[in-house]
Amino acid sequence: MARSASLLVSIHDVSPKFEGQVDRLAELVSRDMATPAYAMLVVPDHWGDAPIVAGSPFASRLRAWSDAGVDMFVHGWFHLDRSEHSGALARFKAKRMTAGEGEFLGLDRATARARMADGRKLVEDIVGRAATGFIAPAWLYGDGAMRALTDEGFALAEDHMKVWRPGTGEVVARGPVITWASRSKWRIASSLAVAAAARAALPRKAWMRLAVHPGDTNVPALTDSIARTVASLSRGARFARYRELLPATGA
Repeated sequence: MARSASLLVSIHDVSPKFEGQVDRLAELVSRDMATPAYAMLVVPDHWGDAPIVAGSPFASRLRAWSDAGVDMFVHGWFHLDRSEHSGALARFKAKRMTAGEGEFLGLDRATARARMADGRKLVEDIVGRAATGFIAPAWLYGDGAMRALTDEGFALAEDHMKVWRPGTGEVVARGPVITWASRSKWRIASSLAVAAAARAALPRKAWMRLAVHPGDTNVPALTDSIARTVASLSRGARFARYRELLPATGA
């Protein structure tokens, strides 16, 4: 485990649908990195209309990013929530915490595991190495998804507040992830305020996390905030890779 403060950076929703935005985010977050020290969260078929096809130019780019040192996570399959949710809490999360993209919030165990396994095979066949882990779209997991994570044997998983090892339940990085939202004016304003507070007051922890999304590139204020926040949080810290949180035998 790292002795000094470490910053984990991730690019979500990596898909051919957002290739240009992903390129821009990669350039934005890696300006001060000696080598690519960030993660990509790969969506195999975003919303059912952007499949990643083995042998395609985008698949070749995924392989090249991985070869350069980028950690590859499986990030759902469709990134689209088609479930009927029971219970007030689940309905609240589905409606308020994401714009209909909490794919794994309402899935049963078997369906969640099948999508995890299919996504894992696609990503690993393309990049030629093990996926670093699985992160559910919008960081939302239902009971079925939590059980499927253990069944499928992913080494790492992440939600809003922590990174853990599904096999043992051990939390290996704790604290809220800093992220931005571009869906509405009030979400943009809130994101900017939280990021500014983090730059000013966030204590340097063993592990800090920062996540960006393709939609962030459509709002200049957000891209400026991202650049300033990466620079601020990495001052006095080091850029780290999620793979450093793997068990010693899997590093």
